[in-house]
Amino acid sequence: MDLKIQTLDGKAGDTVTLPDEIFGLEPRADILQRMVRYQLSKRQLGNHKTKMRGEIAATTKKMYAQKGTGRARHGAKSAPQFRGGGKAFGPVVRSHAHDLPKKVRALALKLALSGKAKGDKLIVIADTKVKEAKTKALAGQFKKLGLSSALIIDGASVEPDFARAARNIPAVDVLPVQGINVYDILRRDTLVLTKAAVDALTERFK
Repeated sequence: MDLKIQTLDGKAGDTVTLPDEIFGLEPRADILQRMVRYQLSKRQLGNHKTKMRGEIAATTKKMYAQKGTGRARHGAKSAPQFRGGGKAFGPVVRSHAHDLPKKVRALALKLALSGKAKGDKLIVIADTKVKEAKTKALAGQFKKLGLSSALIIDGASVEPDFARAARNIPAVDVLPVQGINVYDILRRDTLVLTKAAVDALTERFK
């Protein structure tokens, strides 16, 4: 697949060839769903917690005699059926992360890239260099490119002035190429790759 390399001003330049084994696969919703679930589960905090019966600060004295009262047999007031008692089978602090094979994760990223390419939602730009870190000027350049919701992937590091100018623009995310991930690709309408990012991805999946 061949794409024109554009500048931030919307001018077309040279052509770049995107490898079919990365950008030309048939999308599979099941693999993408597994990857998104893996990412969201991994970042879920899991710090919810309720006190169990043994953690309640209450007297352990028997409430009343075992026999002779006509009432049910009870021991400590920390039992779950009493107001202020410990929670039975309540949530505990834990990790929600689960395993997903490395090959499946790599395939999911390729499928996400291929989906953007097939849907004409992929733009390749020469670089992210800007004259000055001005949000208004960069927003005007994005308008020329037709970007309203976009994920922009730069090379090994993001240009500081570009990142500073883009951080206040709604629905625009900027990441270095090592931070590219399926969830962020899918949550934005358009994927923008720099030439350096294309080269890095090609080398990564070689």
